[in-house]
Amino acid sequence: MARRLRFNGTNSKNGGCPAIHEDLDSGQIIIQGEPLTDPDDLAQLQHFGPTDAAVVPRELIVNHGPKEIDRVPKLIDLTEFRGLFDTFEYTAWRLETRRGYASDREDPTYAEFVETGGITLDYDDEWSRTIRTQTESGKTIGRVRVVDQQPTTGQLFLLTDAPRNAAAGEDMRYLWRSDAEARRLPTEDFWIFDSRLVALLNFDEDDVLHDVEVITEPAEVLRYCQVRDAARHHAVPYDQFAARLGANG
Repeated sequence: MARRLRFNGTNSKNGGCPAIHEDLDSGQIIIQGEPLTDPDDLAQLQHFGPTDAAVVPRELIVNHGPKEIDRVPKLIDLTEFRGLFDTFEYTAWRLETRRGYASDREDPTYAEFVETGGITLDYDDEWSRTIRTQTESGKTIGRVRVVDQQPTTGQLFLLTDAPRNAAAGEDMRYLWRSDAEARRLPTEDFWIFDSRLVALLNFDEDDVLHDVEVITEPAEVLRYCQVRDAARHHAVPYDQFAARLGANG
């Protein structure tokens, strides 16, 4: 059975070697680099077997390796999480990957959507007011939503609701799940604030958000920022996505 490997980063200027990966199940680190082949060099390595490999720059481990032997998550409650939208200074960005959210299904407009296929959009709800205040002050807010090739009801509901987010100033983009998987984007839901703090959203099997893990370790934040850049690059604006979806029936 193949390992579940996650690309953590590379110091290469052109995206090649050296690079570092992490085994998500065992926690082992896989270091990719040019092989050490000179016999005189190999002779100096203790306990070096015939199938072992080396060597990588010190900065690769410093920049992209884990900083703790055992990671202890820093969890915050939902009230503290909501406060992040009032205190960030420059940018906030989200990746949405789930097929549905309990909070959406509890919204009265969800029942309206299921019954009629449309939504009465509220452009002055609490979220819109918060985001509008931030974007009108010059801050940037956006998200990419990952959608299945056969969109779920929850995904279609959010697509119909996207004009409300956009009207408040959010950069709303969409990406097919197959494209996200082809580019090895994670299946996590998270926000990035000011490219320095990641808020990893923890849902249960019923799509209920329980708490949020705050990540500030620079190497980890950098990895999420790389995910953001890739997702934004391959995603399309919500209105273009909706038009293509409608054209495909």
